[in-house]
Amino acid sequence: MSSHLTTVTQFASPDLIHAIVYEGHDQGDDPRWPESGAPDADTYRRWCGHMCGIACLRMALLVRTGTAPTLFELLDGARRHGAYIEDDDTGAIRGMIYAPAAVYARTELGLQADVHPELPMPGLLDLLDEGRLVVASVHKEIRRPDRPAPGKGGHLVLVTHRQSDTLCFRNPSGTTAGTRTARLGTATFARFFAGRGISLN
Repeated sequence: MSSHLTTVTQFASPDLIHAIVYEGHDQGDDPRWPESGAPDADTYRRWCGHMCGIACLRMALLVRTGTAPTLFELLDGARRHGAYIEDDDTGAIRGMIYAPAAVYARTELGLQADVHPELPMPGLLDLLDEGRLVVASVHKEIRRPDRPAPGKGGHLVLVTHRQSDTLCFRNPSGTTAGTRTARLGTATFARFFAGRGISLN
């Protein structure tokens, strides 16, 4: 099932992701932004860099039910539940916040969702063996796993399953097809993994 999962990126044009994240390309200058469901290009520009968790939710819905709202429809629901917070003074965006996101997933999206504030690697493997999808907190540079990990956490990917000691996951900000639909050994994944996430079923 998971091998046929549609990969959803947080940026509407996958072929622009490398330029956006590494070359300073204006993330709002994306000809495919209407596909995200954003009301206008400025709203898309403001939010698309924060949509990794929303992209993971959309992928989970697609694999579990076959259909899903747009990214921005999902974002609106997540915001209603407090899964994203905007600072009144600075305008900074905080989220996706796990607990309200899980409530949203359960009450409005029909997913079973459990928050795991402490999720060691063996626990992650157990969840996958139970057939659950895991929204896992990793460092964004997991898309360049041949380099040392600069840290852990701050970005969300959807871990779909494992094959022995290899984790299979979808990265909403992967810069190539191979980093968007990715496979890494557990030891390599662990270097970027913050040990927390949300499991979905």
